[in-house]
Amino acid sequence: MKSYSKDTVNKIGNAAVYMCERIPDMSKTKLLKLLYLLEECSVKKFQTPFFGIDFEVWQAGPVAKDIFIDLSDDYQPPSMLNDYLTVKTVRAAKDRFATYIFAKTNFSNDEFSDNDMAIMDDVIKEYGNKTANCLVKLTHKKNTAWYAAAKENELLDRFNAKTKMSSDVPIDFGYYLSECEKSKYLDTKETWSAFDNLK
Repeated sequence: MKSYSKDTVNKIGNAAVYMCERIPDMSKTKLLKLLYLLEECSVKKFQTPFFGIDFEVWQAGPVAKDIFIDLSDDYQPPSMLNDYLTVKTVRAAKDRFATYIFAKTNFSNDEFSDNDMAIMDDVIKEYGNKTANCLVKLTHKKNTAWYAAAKENELLDRFNAKTKMSSDVPIDFGYYLSECEKSKYLDTKETWSAFDNLK
């Protein structure tokens, strides 16, 4: 699992808390998609990362692998996000199980700019009432970075047949940007990453 700086974990954790406080019945899949949409919306609107973390092309859409792993152990509390979230697996319809995420603490805005707060509110307003399945379908559309990367890397057929569920192919957010905008985004992400590594 990748080691994030304390500031990055704090931002991921508090963003999740903010959404869990405002969106009922937050499933793990829905939270993972909403975190991705925060990154995507920030890139589209401001040409800057929201978290500056990597998302990969998986069968169920874009996923931040380290967050997925952290929220997936039924027998252990999250390690990275333990100070922020509680994970509960419950029996759902037809003897299936679903994992839900709950805020464990109050939201702190220490890591968030005014633009970040606006992005979180926009994402909640636009996507908060949608189901996890709806968000998966939305991130799979043909005009998305997920679809472009899955197609370019010949993953679509295997994903559709469910013979492959994940990949290490990164989402290229530059898909949404002009060359000039992409350069700004990549410079900012590189600076954030270098700063993160120093912490």
